[in-house]
Amino acid sequence: MQTHASVAIVSLLALLLYFWMALQVGAARGKCGIQAPAMTGDPVLERTIRAHYNTLEWLPLFLVPLWIFAIYWSDLVAAALGLVWIVGRFIYQRGYVADPGKRSTGFFIQGLAVAVLLFGALGRLIYVLAITRA
Repeated sequence: MQTHASVAIVSLLALLLYFWMALQVGAARGKCGIQAPAMTGDPVLERTIRAHYNTLEWLPLFLVPLWIFAIYWSDLVAAALGLVWIVGRFIYQRGYVADPGKRSTGFFIQGLAVAVLLFGALGRLIYVLAITRA
């Protein structure tokens, strides 16, 4: 039986990345002098907030297939793909904050990792259902 410890660690690392992004929003607020609840007025703050929120939007698309892939396919492969996603999101955030045109590489990396997890999990579940009903 798999323990899924590696996927659990990757899940927590993803949440730590998200927490780090929240801290980056606070730091950007401090640098530009715009206090909450204001969300506009400085381009760097706006991009930092957007990168943080965009990561929140992607977390369900990442975490659900990560765990399904781990349970029905491979814990280690899921964890490796999860690390790729984390690296992609980090590159995305750094690029977006610097210049929105520089977010594409990170977006592609994390999007590819999610696509493999999502379609891999879906394909494996269809296979498992097919052989259990045969």
